[in-house]
Amino acid sequence: MINARIEHIETHFPDHVLSNADLCVTFPSWTPEKILAKTGISERRISAPNETSVDLGVKAAQKLLMKYPELMDEIDYLIFCSQTADHFLPTSACIIQDRLGLPKHIGAFDINQGCSGYVYSLAVAKGMIVGGIARKILLITADTYTKLINENDTSVRTLFGDGAAASVITASEGPQGIKDFVFGTNGAGANQLIVPAGGFRQRPTKDSAHEVRDEFGNTRSADQLFMDGSKIMMFGLGEVPKAIKALLTKAELDLEQIDHFIFHQASLLMLEKLIKKLKIDPNKAPLSLEYTGNTVSSTIPILLKSCIDDHRFETGDKLLLAGFGVGLSWAACIVEI
Repeated sequence: MINARIEHIETHFPDHVLSNADLCVTFPSWTPEKILAKTGISERRISAPNETSVDLGVKAAQKLLMKYPELMDEIDYLIFCSQTADHFLPTSACIIQDRLGLPKHIGAFDINQGCSGYVYSLAVAKGMIVGGIARKILLITADTYTKLINENDTSVRTLFGDGAAASVITASEGPQGIKDFVFGTNGAGANQLIVPAGGFRQRPTKDSAHEVRDEFGNTRSADQLFMDGSKIMMFGLGEVPKAIKALLTKAELDLEQIDHFIFHQASLLMLEKLIKKLKIDPNKAPLSLEYTGNTVSSTIPILLKSCIDDHRFETGDKLLLAGFGVGLSWAACIVEI
């Protein structure tokens, strides 16, 4: 029986570091310790003005290809998951194919998905492999949300960082690999995490660029990222436990049989509340956001790579991956090492 597994992961981050101490210059009522306690983040990486998600994704993939040069001839499909693409068109994955020097006979397309994007992309990759369409897929996730953030908006500036991950999803015949999935969507909450202007529904204008200060003292324009933090928190704590229960039922597993919970690294506060609500051992839910921030579509592969480097996983371990956020969208899956 053909299955699919995650074979390799590499990551890449911009050079510029924005520390909590740096943020406190702009937000003097905060302290570095207060930001760390609330978010779990000490610093986040910020892309340069001329550095895009495609640039970050290409560098992550180049690291992987330098380490495993045989992949140049083995990759037969490229998926790029991002919400901060270089252009409305063409497809960023096509640009990446050329910049990496991958063969012209491969397929390539983009997925516009955020916090749940890695799990969604795994589902697509597995479906293509099991369906015989591809045997080895290069999956790149990358986002540069910081380009969408007003520097005077504490509600999001303390949370988000930029980064990328490149994963290889390959066909396999063993029992291990990518297993069951569950998904969820509530588009009624789309305006809870949104950049209102910039697309074709609301084109950017002088009016959309006008900055407004909200009741909480945060400044932003319609061209910039808005997040209703309390509603996003309620959404995550409401939907993610239900999705995990549904996934475990589908996989015929108990919560105690999961060795590691690989959650989207939204914020420390969100993760602590989620872990408490699920009544799971915190040691089973590793964290990786302290030095990267919330990197949106890349938080899960970044965390996976950190756990792999720390030799945290053993053969036979069962991982539960769960992404949730912008959309509103959520997705979870089981991966057996």
